[in-house]
Amino acid sequence: MAAMSEALSHSVSLHPYFKIREGNLEAFIALMPAFTEKTATETACLYYDFTRNGDTASCREAYVGAEGVLAHLANVGELLGKFLELADLARLEVHGPAAEIEKLRAPLADLNPDFFIRETGLVNPLG
Repeated sequence: MAAMSEALSHSVSLHPYFKIREGNLEAFIALMPAFTEKTATETACLYYDFTRNGDTASCREAYVGAEGVLAHLANVGELLGKFLELADLARLEVHGPAAEIEKLRAPLADLNPDFFIRETGLVNPLG
């Protein structure tokens, strides 16, 4: 239980929002399972899923530390390129502790993310 609390205290979540271009909805949705399959091999992934509202899709995802985020992006880079042929990255939010966010500022700069620093929170409230 202590190891899980430690991992969660360093967790970083990504919240990309994709605006799917007209005529690409079916192709975009068809690529989602490939992302999930590739991500399932990552030991630093805490959770990962897609949500959608019309032609806007989002991925809810979290990783153990900045290193987990960077490993994920390297793992799905080719697929992300295919997504970006079908949709625009409308917004990217990165949430986490200040020390982990600092490690991501330079590597993610080209994606123009909004960084959110965790101020307070609760890890494993049922434990």
